[in-house]
Amino acid sequence: MAAYLVFIKEREHDAEAMKVYSPKAGASLQGHAGKPLAAYGAIETLEGPEAKGAVIVEFATMDEARAWYGSEAYQDARKSRFAGADYRVLLIDGLG
Repeated sequence: MAAYLVFIKEREHDAEAMKVYSPKAGASLQGHAGKPLAAYGAIETLEGPEAKGAVIVEFATMDEARAWYGSEAYQDARKSRFAGADYRVLLIDGLG
């Protein structure tokens, strides 16, 4: 069953750190079956706090999503994301 990692950017406080994060995060998908479905396109907040950006990545299973998120390569990239912006990250199990 598909699983989705959803990254919601709430606020950015260091654009230079985010410039470091983006290529590292993309490269960290090598060797993992993650498929980006949406990344920082036009966004319209219909309810709740305004989102400054969002990314959705599809994986075949929750375990595969966790394996990528916990990978050494992504954990290294994540340090730059933490330095650059505040995010909410959700792991969502897809429908049967």
